This record gives sequence, structure tokens and C-alpha cells, in this order.
Amino acid sequence: MATRETDDDVTPDDDVTPDPASAALRDHFLGWQCRIRQLAVRQAAGRPTPGMEPRALRPDGTEIAPRVTVLIVPKDPTETTRQLRHMGRRTHDPLVRYKSAIELLSAAYFQRPREFSDVMTALFSGGSPVAAALLAEGRCVLEFEQYNQSYRIPCVVAALDRDHPAYQATYWHNFLFNPHIPSDSRILAFTPDWTQASATPPI
Repeated sequence: MATRETDDDVTPDDDVTPDPASAALRDHFLGWQCRIRQLAVRQAAGRPTPGMEPRALRPDGTEIAPRVTVLIVPKDPTETTRQLRHMGRRTHDPLVRYKSAIELLSAAYFQRPREFSDVMTALFSGGSPVAAALLAEGRCVLEFEQYNQSYRIPCVVAALDRDHPAYQATYWHNFLFNPHIPSDSRILAFTPDWTQASATPPI
């Protein structure tokens, strides 16, 4: 299968779902993601927890990666990106950057799940074999689990251009926690197919 380097249809501000059940599952997942991320920044210094690092599988069920650290991005990330970029550029001290990120993310950032896109993103080094495998497949299944709740979400995978709003939001978020991001890094987008997704226990 050809590698998918970009996808013009990856638009994190899209809010299209085919039926009420799919919309309910999407909203339940985003609410869960916001809760576990808020707890992580408030109680675990922002370190990723299992619910932020899903297992990535091929559609046939074979494993691509035991975990992939994903982000959720606002539907309109313009203001968030502006804040993150400002925090990253105003000082060269990584500790100050880190503390600024924790302060922002532990406040009201995750309190409004409906403001987040369901298109998830992840940053990889340029030579990442996991990123290469995901792009070669063009699709994957992400399996999330934490606090006795799990989700199985089939996704379309595509690489984002550097000028894509979700790319910029993801890059600057990661930069505040890791100022040594390789220049050849790539950011992938995972667009869920909620009609084929499931939750355990069911919502």
C-alpha cells in the first residue's frame, strides 16, 4: 500500500458523525480523555498515563506498537497554539517552559470536552519505524485502557503538513515538555471511524 504523506481531508474542526450512537460514543471518549489528562497534569506532573498511550494494531489484529502517545487538539487550536508558542519562545529554560505548560493544562484547558476534535495526533521522529508502518497501512486500530474503561477505535492515518493547525498545536505542546524535538520529526493524525468503534463497558 502506498505511504500516505498528507491528507487534505484531515480537518480537526470537522464534527460530522453518521448517527446518534456514534456521536454518543465519540463524546463519551472525549470526556474520558479530558478527565484522565486533567488528572495527569494535576497529579502526575503531566506524565502520560496508559489512557493516553493506546496500543496500535493493524486492521488484521497484528501489533504495530505496544503504545503510541497521542494528543487531543482543540477544534480551533489557534489560540492554544499561540499560547504554547509564546511559552516556548519567551525563555530558553526548559524548567520554566515545563512549569508554564503544567499551569496552562491543569487549569480550565480540559474542562470543555466539546471544544476538542476527535482527530488525535502523535509526534514521531523522522526515522520512526512505527510511523512508517502506520503510514504504509493507512489505517490502524487504537486500543485505549485505563480505570476499568477501554475503547477500541479504528482510525485512518495520515501525515500532517507543517502548516496544518493541528501540526502546529501538537508540535508546540510537545516542545514545552521536550525541547529537543528532532528537526525531521513528523506528526500523524488519527481520524476515528466511530461507526466501527466500541467501548468496554458499553456507554
